Amino acid sequence: MDTSKLAVRIAGEIALSENPGGMIRKWREIFGVSQKDISRKLKISSSVISDYESGRRKSPGTRLVARIVDALIEIDQERGGGVIQEYTKLLEGSKFFEAILAIKEFTEPRKIKDVLKAVEGEFLVGEKNMDNSVYGYTVVDSVKAIVELSPVELAQIYGSTTQRALVFTHVRRGRSPMIAIKLTSLKPAIVVLHGEHVEPDPLGIELAKRERIPLVLSHAESVEKLVENLRGLD
Repeated sequence: MDTSKLAVRIAGEIALSENPGGMIRKWREIFGVSQKDISRKLKISSSVISDYESGRRKSPGTRLVARIVDALIEIDQERGGGVIQEYTKLLEGSKFFEAILAIKEFTEPRKIKDVLKAVEGEFLVGEKNMDNSVYGYTVVDSVKAIVELSPVELAQIYGSTTQRALVFTHVRRGRSPMIAIKLTSLKPAIVVLHGEHVEPDPLGIELAKRERIPLVLSHAESVEKLVENLRGLD
């Protein structure tokens, strides 16, 4: 399989990002590669990767970014190429990559109550589902996802399982994310809304009730803090 277009797209997203270290971490987690695995492939210390991802080091140059991307793709190919296949088919003309801020499958399932704590949230719908299992999370830029992605592409944000937390950022009212979920005909384990001065929309709440989807409003101080807390679950 020709992976050159995928490599260029990922490398470009990292290099042009305002937070290249965070973008490296995003793609490393999408590929399911540990810092140790990628550092071994690159023959550098894992602390170097950690320093870039945390911002302790300045932005990596384009040469190192290209090496990191090539290492991720090579590792995935050695594992059967599952991630490459999934993302290559969405590459042409898609804004999919830009809409996904973080994605993760848990090594062990977590409870909705654990997610609630991590996102510093309060229930709008579904308080009785505290002990339901969650197997991963996807953090989505709601504006980019809803404006740019097709229903087919929206379905891809579920990763390998629908039993996950879908976290929508930059939300003002929450109606559009719930309508988008309804259009995909797939039900997540929990939906989290995050944004500045969110005023939950009555229709969005009603849709959550009808679809029996727990709906939570996050009070995390920033998207970065929200993602950091979610990473702490695994």
